[in-house]
Amino acid sequence: FRALRDRGFEGRAVGGAVRNSLIGKAVSDIDIATTALPSEVVEAAQAAGLAAVPTGIEHGTITVVSNHVPHEVTTLREDVSTDGRRATVKFTTDWARDAARRDFTINALYCDETGRIYDPLGGMSDLAAARVRFIGQPVDRIREDYLRILRFFRFSAIYSHGEIDAA
Repeated sequence: FRALRDRGFEGRAVGGAVRNSLIGKAVSDIDIATTALPSEVVEAAQAAGLAAVPTGIEHGTITVVSNHVPHEVTTLREDVSTDGRRATVKFTTDWARDAARRDFTINALYCDETGRIYDPLGGMSDLAAARVRFIGQPVDRIREDYLRILRFFRFSAIYSHGEIDAA
């Protein structure tokens, strides 16, 4: 976070690290969303003495290694088009657009370096209700990436109590 902030960019933990922390489950990795472009992430990491590996640069992802721990740092993005598995993306600085392209509301939770939670799509209430819910229309999210239906059932088995979301 400091490496990004020192260069004038914002970074927030996103997805599983935030979700699992909030419900007391183990966190296996920390993904970071940022307003910085991939090249700016690399520059910020290197300026801070951190390793930066362009692991998914076409989708905005740089793996930054800090204390021997890899963190995927991904530029905020929105989908331009999808083929049912892969998306063509464009980068943005709009947190709401980044959240809207994610799969489930409980994966669109962000946390800044101070611990402040950002919940643009109601993920906190879904998390509290032990409910896995697609963002927007489920059929649209599934058409964007067909593997999301498998993720839905896996997440429902882990994070839901009771019936799955009918939609």
